[in-house]
Amino acid sequence: MKVTFVVPAIGKKPGQRYIGTWKMEPLTVAALQALTPPDVETELFDDRLELIDYDTATDLVALPLETYTARRAYAIAARFRARGVRVVMGGYHATLAPDETAEHADAVVVGNAESVWATLLADAASGRLRRRYEGGVCAAPPPPDKRIFAGKRYLPVGLVETGRGCGHVCEFCAIAGFYRHRYHPRPVDDIAADLERSPHRYQFLVDDNLMADREHLTRLADRIAPLGKKWAGQGTLDLARDPALLARLKRSGCELILIGFESLEDASLRQMRKPWNAVLGERSALVRRIHDAGIGIYATFVFGYDGDTAATFERTLEFAEEARFFTAAFNHLLPFPGTPLYDRLAAEGRLLHDKWWLAEGYSYGQVAFRPATMSAEELASRCRDARKRFAAPRNLGRRGLASLRRSAPREWPLFWAMNTRLGEEVDEKMNVPLAANLDAWPK
Repeated sequence: MKVTFVVPAIGKKPGQRYIGTWKMEPLTVAALQALTPPDVETELFDDRLELIDYDTATDLVALPLETYTARRAYAIAARFRARGVRVVMGGYHATLAPDETAEHADAVVVGNAESVWATLLADAASGRLRRRYEGGVCAAPPPPDKRIFAGKRYLPVGLVETGRGCGHVCEFCAIAGFYRHRYHPRPVDDIAADLERSPHRYQFLVDDNLMADREHLTRLADRIAPLGKKWAGQGTLDLARDPALLARLKRSGCELILIGFESLEDASLRQMRKPWNAVLGERSALVRRIHDAGIGIYATFVFGYDGDTAATFERTLEFAEEARFFTAAFNHLLPFPGTPLYDRLAAEGRLLHDKWWLAEGYSYGQVAFRPATMSAEELASRCRDARKRFAAPRNLGRRGLASLRRSAPREWPLFWAMNTRLGEEVDEKMNVPLAANLDAWPK
C-alpha cells in the first residue's frame, strides 16, 4: 500500500507556485510517518511550496486540515476521489467540524491521530476503512520521522513538541476547545531526545503555552541547557514575574518568546475572557524584565472586539514601537468554528458568512463579521497598515539595535532574517483567495 501526505496551502494567486518564503516543517506528517509500518510506501506533497501530482499512483491520501486550508483541502480531495483514490482528513478543523469534513472525505480522524493511525492503515489495506476514527488526546507523541522532508525547502528551524493544549478559556481560541481546556505536557526526556536529533541550531518549541505547567518548564529548561541549542517558544507575560525561571530559560538557550498581549483595552480583555492579562502588573515593566534577561519578544495583538476604536490601533502601535519588540503581529479577530466567539457572533447575527472558510470569494485578510465600531473593511485595512508601519525601515532599525544589545553576535542574523521581509510578506499573503489556483502537475 502507498500513502500520499498532502499539506494544503490556503490558496494561490494565478500563476503562483508558492506564496512567501516562511514555510515551517509540517510536524504532523513526520509524526504519522514515524507510526507508518515499513511495508507501507509514503510520499509528501507540500502544496505551500510545490505543485501536487494528482496522477500519482497511490492508495490513500492523508490531508491535515486547518480552517484556513479547509476549502482548498476539499478541492484537492475531490481531484483524488474522482480517480477512485480514498482520502482521510484530520487536524484541528476536522475535529471541530467533523460532519462538514466527512462530506469531502472517505474517513475523518477526530482528535490526535497517533493512537488510531496504525488501525486506520490496516483498515485501509483490508478495504474496511471506517467513516470516523476517534483519536482522543496523545500527550506523548513518538519521535517524528523527518526523513520524509528530504528535498523540501523548509526553514532551517527544527520543530519540537513540548506539550499540547492550554488551560485557559480565551473566547477566540480553537486550540482550547480542541483539548477541552487542558494542558498535556510531553515527557521531558522525549523532548530532549528530539532536540539532540535535530540537525538545526535553532528550534521552535511547539507548545501553545509553555507557562501552562511551570514545574514542567523548569525541568525542561534544566534538561536541555547542556545541549547548546537556541530556541523560541510561546508563553505568557506572567513569565516576567519569575526572574529565576527567566534566567533558567536563557541558560537553556531561549532567545525568543511569543507572547499574546492581545489587547491593551481592559474591556476587550474581559470580553475575550482573558482579564488576567491586564492584572499582571505594568506591561512595560514586565517587558523590560524579559528583555533584560536577554530574551526577545514576538508580540501578538488582536483587534475587532467591541471596545476597539481607531485610537486602540494608535495606542498599540506606540506601545509596540516603544517596547522595541523583536517582531510583532497585528491581527484582526477571526471567528473559528467550535469557539465561543463564533457562537456569540452567530447568535448576535454579526457573521458575514455562515461559514467564511467556504464562502465564494473570501480571501486571506478579510474580516468575516461586523465589528461594533468600524466597518469590516476598515478593520482589515487598519490591521494591514499597523503591520506595514511596524515593519517600516525606521522601526526596523531601532528594533534591530535593541535586539543586538540583547543577544550574542552570532544570533543577529536571526533578527534580520525574520524582519527584513516582514512588509513584503504582508502584501504577498493579503487577498490570497482561499482554495484558488489548483494547478495540475506539469507533464
